[in-house]
Amino acid sequence: MSLIISPPLSKILTELARKQGIPIDFFLAKIAEKDLDPNTRIKMYLEIFEKLLKEAEEYEGKGDLIQASEKYWEAICALLNIIGEIKGMPHYRHSDYWEIIEEIISETRDRDIARFFSVAERLHANFYHNFIRKETFTYIPLM
Repeated sequence: MSLIISPPLSKILTELARKQGIPIDFFLAKIAEKDLDPNTRIKMYLEIFEKLLKEAEEYEGKGDLIQASEKYWEAICALLNIIGEIKGMPHYRHSDYWEIIEEIISETRDRDIARFFSVAERLHANFYHNFIRKETFTYIPLM
């Protein structure tokens, strides 16, 4: 299913999402979640994750590593949104994601989680700065 939003409203929503530093899907989810029960919110974020992961893989297959980088980052954030929902933690800002990661590390004592999240952050940075070479990109532990 697709949703067509008029250009004026689309521009406003996109700008509001950009100001909050979150993808448009997450911005719209944030608006919708107020009227959703926790299980529906978790299902919503799982569906967003699946969509973003598919898009990331498609971009990577086309050799568009800039877009693939950001879609992988957003997919990881969708998973962190699920964890945030389950744990009752905020999960929209970059700092919220680190709080979730810190909580997981505290619970599991697995320090590799911080390393893997740092890799995800490098992918996010690559979207803005395009510094990861194709040869390196294929060795990044993604999902």
